[in-house]
Amino acid sequence: MIQIIILSGLVLIIDQVIKRVITTVLTYQQSMTIIPHFFRLTYVQNDGAAWNIFSGNRLFLILIALFVLVLIYYFFIYKKKLSLLEKIGYSLFIGGVLGNLWDRFWLGFVIDYLDFNFGTYYYPVFNFADMAIVIGALILLWIGWRGEKDGKSNSQARTEKHTLGSVRDDSH
Repeated sequence: MIQIIILSGLVLIIDQVIKRVITTVLTYQQSMTIIPHFFRLTYVQNDGAAWNIFSGNRLFLILIALFVLVLIYYFFIYKKKLSLLEKIGYSLFIGGVLGNLWDRFWLGFVIDYLDFNFGTYYYPVFNFADMAIVIGALILLWIGWRGEKDGKSNSQARTEKHTLGSVRDDSH
């Protein structure tokens, strides 16, 4: 558990440092081109969730984030033996949620700044915390899919591996 706390805290700190740099270098809605016609840093304030859904529902989004964190801890982390990859996945996800939760609680909005466009499609502006959430979720989905593919849950697979590894062959 301590590893998840440390890694989540690190994600939170990195997220907040980047956001402070962005708000120092750029003014609200200002852009800085990094790669022409592809990538800019654009300082925006998002008072909603992804793609600005639930815009203006700060309390609801704070409560949802807290609820998700409690559920993840209680159902997926508490009293579980997790692999290193699972710890990394949960840490990224939790740290990302905490980064955006921090903004939403203290500022009333989330600071976004990563601005990509692909041809004529402009992807919604996002931040480091959003990337951590998505990467963490993808890691955890991949682990779950891998377990399903093997026909057993990951905890069953670890238990069997541990049991098989501790069985001694005394026939020799």
